Amino acid sequence: MRLSEGRYLASLIQDAARLQRTVFDRRVRKLGFTRAQWLVLRRIQAQPGVSQSELADMLEIEKATAGRLIDRLEENGWLERRADSADRRVNRIYLTEAGGRIHDTIGPLAEAMVEEELSGLNRKEREELTDLLIEVKRRLQEMAEENDLIEPARLETQDA
Repeated sequence: MRLSEGRYLASLIQDAARLQRTVFDRRVRKLGFTRAQWLVLRRIQAQPGVSQSELADMLEIEKATAGRLIDRLEENGWLERRADSADRRVNRIYLTEAGGRIHDTIGPLAEAMVEEELSGLNRKEREELTDLLIEVKRRLQEMAEENDLIEPARLETQDA
């Protein structure tokens, strides 16, 4: 069965994620905050003491980009870097008290937005959607580990 463009899973997930980012950015912009900053604060709140490299990996961004985000959040007094006791070359990142307050302010806004975007689904549908996406993510992680490459010969077309 051929799917119309609007029914491709990857496109639907990508479009939903893009729209979610857009709406969130618009809502927190009034507070002088960005979605990228929220992602950093949320990750560090969940994993205090993460390194810049680990944070970059978690967010799937370049280390330099993570560094700039950390610098900005540190300038605002929301994060602090502390030297790693085992490796002086590594700094561990922690929320400050002010960063915790910002996290506690933005968190409910993010949760309310998720509630609003899922408002058309009942509790059972929400659980099913979450379970299905977790399973898709699990399978994609397995596929990423397999790292199967498509042989160039398989991409050749007839009459090219």
